[in-house]
Order: sequence, then C-alpha cells, then structure tokens
Amino acid sequence: MSVKVEKTENKNEVKLSFTIEAEKFDEAMKRVYSKTAKYFTIPGFRKGKAPMQMVEKHYGSEIFYEDTFNELVPDIYDAAIKENNIEAVSRPNIDIAQMEKGKDLIFTAIVQIKPEIKLGKYKGIELKKIEYTVSDKDIEHELGHMAEHNARLVNVEDRSVEKGDITIIDFAGSIDGVAFNGGTAENQELEIGSNKFIPGFEDQVIGMKIDEEKDIKVTFPEDYFSKDLAGKEATFKVKLHEIKKKELPKIDDDFAKDVSEFDTLADLKADIKSKMEKENEERAKYESEEAAIEAVCKDVEVEIPSGMIETEIDNMVKDVENKLSYQGLTLDQYLKLTNKTNESLRKEFDEQANKAVKSRLVLEAIIKAEDIKPEDKEVEEKVKEMAKNYGRSEEELLKNEGFKSYIVDNMKYEKAIAFILDNAKMKK
Repeated sequence: MSVKVEKTENKNEVKLSFTIEAEKFDEAMKRVYSKTAKYFTIPGFRKGKAPMQMVEKHYGSEIFYEDTFNELVPDIYDAAIKENNIEAVSRPNIDIAQMEKGKDLIFTAIVQIKPEIKLGKYKGIELKKIEYTVSDKDIEHELGHMAEHNARLVNVEDRSVEKGDITIIDFAGSIDGVAFNGGTAENQELEIGSNKFIPGFEDQVIGMKIDEEKDIKVTFPEDYFSKDLAGKEATFKVKLHEIKKKELPKIDDDFAKDVSEFDTLADLKADIKSKMEKENEERAKYESEEAAIEAVCKDVEVEIPSGMIETEIDNMVKDVENKLSYQGLTLDQYLKLTNKTNESLRKEFDEQANKAVKSRLVLEAIIKAEDIKPEDKEVEEKVKEMAKNYGRSEEELLKNEGFKSYIVDNMKYEKAIAFILDNAKMKK
C-alpha cells in the first residue's frame, strides 16, 4: 500500500493519494460477502447459501464494491492521517479512480486541515474594567418581585376591569363568521397587560363589567405561527365572569419570616444583596473574558476552513435539537412552527460559529506560545469537583483518559483567558 500527501491549490487543504493492493481489496470483498450473504436469494440455492461467485454472476461484481470500500478504507485513512501528523478539520472529499475486483484500489482524499494562525498583540491589551454594584433600588426591586410572587388574589365586584387585573372569561373566535381551531375557551384566566393574547385583545377587555358580553375585533400578526390565521382579522365573542386583583403583602419583618428563613427584613435584605453581588461578580467575570477574547482576536491573521465552520454549526444545531427534545418537540416541528428551513437556521448560526472557531484557534495559539498547562494537582482537584457534581468516583474519572483530556483542555482554555486578563491594562 502506498500513500502520497501533497498540498492542493487551496490554502489549508491537503490531498492524500492511496493505492491499496488488489489482494487486500479482494480479501475485504470476501469479508463483505460473508456478512451480507444472508440477504441474497439466488435460484437453485437456499437463501444466504449461494457461493460468492454465483452472487457476483447474478448481480455483478460491483454489488460488493461500495461496502468493500467502507469496510477497508476508514481504518487505512485514519492511520494515514495519524502517521502524517495531519490535523484534519473536515470530512474527506473522496474521488475513486479505480475500484475493481482483482485490481489495486486507487483513490484520493482531499481534506481541510487546521490553519496556521498569526497572533497579534495579546499581552498588554487595554480593557475597560467591568464592575457592577448593588444599589438600594436593586434590592427594593427584588423585594417587589417577592411580594408580587406572594400576592393574594381578591375578588372585585364594584368596578370594571383595569390594567393589571386577573380576569376569568369565555371567548369564541371566528373569521368571517367561521370558528377556527383553538379559538374557543371557557373560564380562561387572563391577566390584563400580560400581552399573552393577540395584540389589542387585552386592551379591549379593559372597561368590561362582570357578566358583560362584548365582541372584540383583532388582527393576527403577519408572522403568527399558524399560517392559516396570520394577517387575518378575527372577531371574539367575550363574556366576563370574574375580576380579581392582586393584593400585595406589606414588606416588613413578618413578610421576611413568611418568604425566607430570616426573622427580620434587614437580614433578608442583606442576603439579597450578598446574592446579587455574587451574580454581579460572575457577570463581570464573563463579560471581561468575552471582551478579552474579542480584543485579541482583532489583530489575528487566520483563514478559517469552511469545514471547521460547518462542524461548529452542526454542534449548534444539535444543541437546539437537544433543548427542543426537553420541550417535546423535534427539529422539523420547530422549523414548521417558526417558518424556517434547515438552511436558514444554519445561516443564523454562521456569524456565531465563525466567532467561536476563531476564538478557539486564538486561545490554542496562546496556549502553545506560552506553554500553558494545568498542574497535576489542579487537574485532580477539578476531577474531584466533577466527581462530586456527577455522583461518580474520582478513581473512575481519573482512569477515563478521554474525560481527563477533556478536563485538561478546558483548563488550558481557562488559563489562557486568565493569562490575557492578568497581562491586560485595565482602565475604568
């Protein structure tokens, strides 16, 4: 077997030319026949018992070629990539020149490789210091949320509906006098001002009195998820049954006891402040890291292969699929609901994918330039933390080389970002 590696006209791309001996190809064909014989029916033979020569005579020798290629080539290709230290970042583009029983298998594989990167300035960059403070207003705002969450509803009978009220209504919708699917409900709870219904609906409920009936006319938005209703004018016959309003609790020591483990409002406020400060620290840290990466990426010279972008987008689409599965939706259902195609969804991720790949390449280059790596003790501590979080034993995780490598790589990235920040000129 011979493998020839050469650069192509395109940057960040190599061509591997393979010649595999006829004997190896024929042996692989026999293995494929042994695995697939049970599927062939030849007159005069029991199913799966026809000799290879009879199957070839009946169907043609090429019946085994594709499976033989897939049986033989992947391991040979992977070995060639490894032996020649090729950092492939795309699937190979295969071109078969010769594939025939009794002859050498000859084919080429063109693959994109990790690009060379020319770093710009990454030490001493100027960054704005990001800080967030917790004000009394922030704490009062959070207390307001807590009070809202613990509000009780009281019936209102002496006035009409106002914004902020909770109403109980019946409604029946129609378009040109014809009822439509999903347009009817009884004893539906609706908070006026929540904007949960079609634009304009809730505003027209304002002013209604208990037991009053009213026709409400609205127009469905042009981008409404149901194409049958989008842009159309509908009439809803509405009857109001109940009006309720929220009665907020008084924010005092008794409130603190009711909603928390604290005995006084002062202690509750101190706890809220502490939690907000921690959240602010995390937010400032994240935004500082993003700013640092963005700053060092500006002066970088790199030509990113399309294969790296496509792989990144593949991963992003898989993330979307996973999140949708928790909501009981498939990707196809989501695309129909949002009037998108797979292509338009992928295009939405293009800029984000470019940014993510470039950032990763830059950090890898800094890691290499500065020889950044975690100490063994740091890795052990991280594994200990992960074991505790996932309910696994430390020994089990430490023995898993793939997991350990994943941890080490992540720590390298974290240290590289910390290196940029530690060496940056921070200004207020």
